[in-house]
Amino acid sequence: MKILIIEDEQEIALSIKNYFKTNGVQCETANNCTSALNKIDNYSYDCILLDLMLPDGDGFDILRELKNQNKIEGVIIISAKETLDTRIEGFNLGADDFLTKPFHLSELLVRMQALIRRKNFQGNNTVVFNEISIDIFSKTVTINNERLDLTKKEIDLLLFLIGNNNKVLSKGAIAEHLSGDMADMLDNHDFIYAHIKNLKKKLHAAGSGDYIKTIYGLGYKWENE
Repeated sequence: MKILIIEDEQEIALSIKNYFKTNGVQCETANNCTSALNKIDNYSYDCILLDLMLPDGDGFDILRELKNQNKIEGVIIISAKETLDTRIEGFNLGADDFLTKPFHLSELLVRMQALIRRKNFQGNNTVVFNEISIDIFSKTVTINNERLDLTKKEIDLLLFLIGNNNKVLSKGAIAEHLSGDMADMLDNHDFIYAHIKNLKKKLHAAGSGDYIKTIYGLGYKWENE
């Protein structure tokens, strides 16, 4: 999972990032509208945590831009600015949830996980594709009921591929999903080939079907045999 935290209070942003990191969530941060919109223009996220009061604008402007760009990221508003009108405006602009400050980080994590389940995996905690079963939150993978030893990156890659079943994913899109905005700093995306190769090898050795297809010149696609 990869999320964007849009929050100008650095202490809050850091506490969320540190807590989520220990729960296997990749986090990026933006402390104003300008940097947030730049990230939204250039990257995709599973979920956005959005403060409404920012130094150079408000969160509603970001919601409007997400709507204009037909972005599908889930959005949870985290704000001390809670009135009925604020909630209604946020939901009308496309927000999925609203959490009032102060809040417990454990509740925020659960709400974020539930939102991602609804959007990406029809509300399920377990993703099943033929003989493959993935527990999203314990990050365990079984094939024909036998546990498969995968790295965290390989599990993230597997979920990304299955979640985009029958869609061609470029190396750049995969690199961004696995490495976030750090992908821009890499000289090439050769590490994607290595991850794909290792994942295919492990799946095949465990008796899985050959679902990862190489689309030459474009990237990779997950599809039924």
